[in-house]
Amino acid sequence: MAVVLTVSESGYGDLGTELLLASAYSVGFIFVIIARSELFTEHTTLAVMPVLDKRESLGNLGRLWGLIWLSNVLGGAVFVVFVVTLLPDLGVANAEAFVTIAGKMISHGPRWLFVAGILAGWLMGLLAWLITAAKETTSRLLIIWLVTASIGLLHLPHSIAGNVEVLFGVFISTEITVLDYVTFLGFATVGNVVGGGVFVSLLKYGHVVRGGG
Repeated sequence: MAVVLTVSESGYGDLGTELLLASAYSVGFIFVIIARSELFTEHTTLAVMPVLDKRESLGNLGRLWGLIWLSNVLGGAVFVVFVVTLLPDLGVANAEAFVTIAGKMISHGPRWLFVAGILAGWLMGLLAWLITAAKETTSRLLIIWLVTASIGLLHLPHSIAGNVEVLFGVFISTEITVLDYVTFLGFATVGNVVGGGVFVSLLKYGHVVRGGG
């Protein structure tokens, strides 16, 4: 995304740039999901189902969520350190572009982060269901792009992707603080859990399982 913002003659608000940024935003999700890596926002939906069926406990669900969330956040932090270390020699993206992207994520208050995080979690929850239904790689790629590019286009707070975006700002700019990062990560995570775990899992469970019974 920072590369797109660097080479673009326009910034946020230009339709062409926004579409390119949204498409770039989806690339990381495509790699992670197609490679079947563990993504926290997928598990906020899928991992709830065994608990609702009473095949797993809330404690096990909490441990699974915590482990995957922590590994995703730490993995993102390692990636940020790696890129920031190489950034001066890469010459493909300006530091200002990273700061601009991070600023977009922290420019709203906690209430907005929570509510918008619910919408992002809801979309990711729907994505998890759609991916399980898709049989071909091409259809999966299209579904992932449509959903995640929508999140990027709307600038919704995704806790894991946003973790990377805001951390870049923390490392590069003194104007973005650790408190900004913690506030974003906390409210975005809770919103994502509510959106994916409640609005998708519970509604799907009630419709498919209870409705079918």
